[in-house]
Amino acid sequence: MESEFLTRTVPGAMRDFTEIDDELRLRLFGMMVRARLMEQRAYDLFMQNLVKGTSHLALGQEAVAAGFAAAMRMDDYSFCTYRGHNHTLLRGASMAGVLGELMGRTCGLMRGKGGSMHLTSVEHGAMGSYAIIGAHLPIAAGAAWSAQYRGSGQVAVCFFGDGTTNIGAFHEALNLAVVWKLPVVFVCENNMYMEYTAISDVTAVEHPAADRASAYGLDPMLIDGNDVELVYETAAEVLERARTGGGPSLVEAKTYRHGGHSRADPGKYRPDAEVKAWLERDPVPRYRQRLLRIGIEEARLSEIEAAGEAEVEQATQIARASPTADVATAERDVFADGGSAWRN
Repeated sequence: MESEFLTRTVPGAMRDFTEIDDELRLRLFGMMVRARLMEQRAYDLFMQNLVKGTSHLALGQEAVAAGFAAAMRMDDYSFCTYRGHNHTLLRGASMAGVLGELMGRTCGLMRGKGGSMHLTSVEHGAMGSYAIIGAHLPIAAGAAWSAQYRGSGQVAVCFFGDGTTNIGAFHEALNLAVVWKLPVVFVCENNMYMEYTAISDVTAVEHPAADRASAYGLDPMLIDGNDVELVYETAAEVLERARTGGGPSLVEAKTYRHGGHSRADPGKYRPDAEVKAWLERDPVPRYRQRLLRIGIEEARLSEIEAAGEAEVEQATQIARASPTADVATAERDVFADGGSAWRN
């Protein structure tokens, strides 16, 4: 593997659990390309003032979303943060639905009322993006408990940033998950910055998730989050462990966001040399070069890229043509009875 990080697991861990063939490699590449192109378009739409409010892009972090989505079962659950566009898309939600939601259009996943930070597609197992840091970890544990109780074999996968590791809910969710041996996988997407502050400036350990795993009896797992095959292999391993009664896992995937925390943040607090070094490890062109080296024809990769560009164009046209959300629907889909009258 082209990785400077070691995956650290206990002896006997299933590193040979799965093989990656060319079909899967092309699928992983296609997933990353789709995610990259969609978020680049989201940025363009924001600059055209067509995305209201702010947005938090995961440009540069596509390998984590693709590797896990490819390894998950259709009925597994995903929980993510406000930086969750890629996770929602790659679990199966439509690109037009994602872009439409960012633009506040009725074709959006939440009919244009949720916006960038609340993407949800229950039918695809995408159980919500959460704007409150750490709020979704206990919810993911609850979904895992439900799956365990029902004996469904489902696994809840919870994605969060490095800053979440300093939130109380992180420790509470991990502790309960281990005590109850829940089928849940916690994935820390460590992009090194909690909003505008380097995680290393405010954390007592070097690796905010992996170095704390042993406190809860978990294996420390630190991986290169820009290596999509390594992410996939790790995901396959921990998902199988959870699905077969082996309990939870905590994975720290080291990655890097190409831009600032949000579209209002130029990210100037990051050293230029650091940004340059990580841009050279961009997961999408990096994987493209690897595929070429192992004999995948460039024509096949170009075909995948062209298909992604066509999908983005079509999704953009659908979203642009869709009407904006009607104010009259503001109180619908908020409470179980479809309105807020019961509160009064």
